[in-house]
Amino acid sequence: MNGSAPEGVRLGMVVAGSLSDGMEVRLDPGTSVEDIRVGRYVTVSGQRMRFFGVVTDVALSSTDPAMRTNPPDVSDPFIAQVVSGTAAYGTITVEPMLTLSNDPLDAMDGPQPAKTVPSHFAQVALASEQDVERVFGGESTQNFWIGSPLDMETKLCLNMASLVTRSNGVFGKSGTGKTFLTRLLLIGILQSGEATNLVFDMENEYGWRGYSEGKTEVKGLKQLFSSRVAVFSLDEESSRNRGLAPDYVVRIGYEEVEPEDIMLLRETLNLSEVAADAAYLLQRHFSQRRWLRDFLALSRQEVLELASELNVNPGALGTLHNRLSRFERFGFMDAESAHDSVREILNYLGRGMHVVLEFGRYGRHMEAYILVANLLTRRIYERYARMTEQAMGDDTQKPKPLVITIEEAHKFLTREVAGQTIFGTIAREMRKYNVTLLVVDQRPSGIDSEVMSQLGTKITCLLDNENDVNAVLEGVSGSRKLRSVLARLESKQQALVFGHAVPMPVVIQTREYGTPESYKSLGFVEAAEMKAQVERDIEDLFGPSET
Repeated sequence: MNGSAPEGVRLGMVVAGSLSDGMEVRLDPGTSVEDIRVGRYVTVSGQRMRFFGVVTDVALSSTDPAMRTNPPDVSDPFIAQVVSGTAAYGTITVEPMLTLSNDPLDAMDGPQPAKTVPSHFAQVALASEQDVERVFGGESTQNFWIGSPLDMETKLCLNMASLVTRSNGVFGKSGTGKTFLTRLLLIGILQSGEATNLVFDMENEYGWRGYSEGKTEVKGLKQLFSSRVAVFSLDEESSRNRGLAPDYVVRIGYEEVEPEDIMLLRETLNLSEVAADAAYLLQRHFSQRRWLRDFLALSRQEVLELASELNVNPGALGTLHNRLSRFERFGFMDAESAHDSVREILNYLGRGMHVVLEFGRYGRHMEAYILVANLLTRRIYERYARMTEQAMGDDTQKPKPLVITIEEAHKFLTREVAGQTIFGTIAREMRKYNVTLLVVDQRPSGIDSEVMSQLGTKITCLLDNENDVNAVLEGVSGSRKLRSVLARLESKQQALVFGHAVPMPVVIQTREYGTPESYKSLGFVEAAEMKAQVERDIEDLFGPSET
């Protein structure tokens, strides 16, 4: 417990305070201020209800102001003992967050936001494991253990049903553990059965294996849940070099690319507005499905002639031709035929499988990542919308909720393009067609503020850029206090969680991931152990085998 006071122990009593500034608690003589840390959870026993709060400040006080300038001689242990806790004492400030009714009938409604304060002299104690479980829920099929409150060994859980009802975000600067947190959230969604996952795996971290900051190998979703996870690959060679035989190799036909995909790539390809808009003219000039193929087949002279015919700036059209020629270097692009990879993805998702799309070496090319993620998501969303509308009036026919995970989310959701992209649409519609986002980013300030405001739950690791902190906390109640909490996070494996899926903001020490014990806690069974268990089961059924 890091030397702190044990859970459930009385600390002191309420002597002053308010709902806005917090309650002042005078510590009992036997309670040392050194055992109380900012961020600890406490309970306050009021006359009609119990309050659940958090320590926001620790201070030293005295009954005699003169003690500051003329302190007593405490060299005598007896005098020191008499003065400590009586004339000189410690105080803490507690912010009441929730109320827990003492009435069993009212308690069924769960914790409620605190709208009042307890009376004078109400007793204050450190929150126990049972208190935390009552507020956040105990570990179960629906409640996934994500970590522990600071200075507590209690399992703090997120309700997966609440989480997937809206789009969510994981933020933090590089090296703070965003990938580990995201992997845990994906596992929580998988185990709860509340939704299926489609992960655009830019860095090949979620499928077969990933790596910790120390370059230690950790298991990916496919190793842990082989029968429930399918790995799709844009780069079969890369997958096999990493020891993985992909379930499906994704290819994209030129005729599947639309001008909307080019508009999203405008910043990445460094295109002017005129050049990007020219894609729409090209689509009308050539056949709708063959426009990209026919455009890239033109010579430089033919591009100049086409610019004159379309009344487009020759330089802009030439730049567009040059930038789009990069697609010819991508082995997953096919100029000759279309490939309905969306159908294969939907087939797996329809069977309740979770799909991780690895980009292999193409993950290093931002234009490849943006193109594929946007193109596939737009078509998947269109089909989900169609299936949802066809099932109107019959909930049993609706497609299972889908969570789409995108990294470098600010590339898809900038202020300039969020209103035009499918990702902006999904974030704003809040599961209208059973599709939500899990956005992962180290630069939340690059994401449109309207999209940020629509994210239901935010899990934020340490951020050291003021603009990023402002973006994450914009419009959040109590943002000033949360800002100071966020600034005190450690650089690894700590996160501030707030929003729709938790009843109150909470700082967590992230659950361990990457050790054999952590895999077992997630339900993973090693092959040798599984084989031994099968042999034991056979022996129990049929008796020992004859040798």
